Amino acid sequence: MQKPISRIAFGLVGCALAVGAWAQAAAPTCMAAAQDKKLAGAAKTSFVQKCEREATERCEAAASERKLAGAAKASNVKKCVKDAVGE
Repeated sequence: MQKPISRIAFGLVGCALAVGAWAQAAAPTCMAAAQDKKLAGAAKTSFVQKCEREATERCEAAASERKLAGAAKASNVKKCVKDAVGE
């Protein structure tokens, strides 16, 4: 009787992780938002810089909530901001 319950539990956990990954991927990046708004030149630069500052604040707060410090915090924030800004 234990095996079917554990399979269901693992299946539910897998679905929850997949939905979480999809929700993160659905968020537009700063660069994508600038393209959607058809920004160019100084307007695009200003928009992306503001977006990057806001992303840095959000990522710093998230790292603090996770109680990260030192190199782990710096690495996490760097990756988070890079993902938020896009290419």
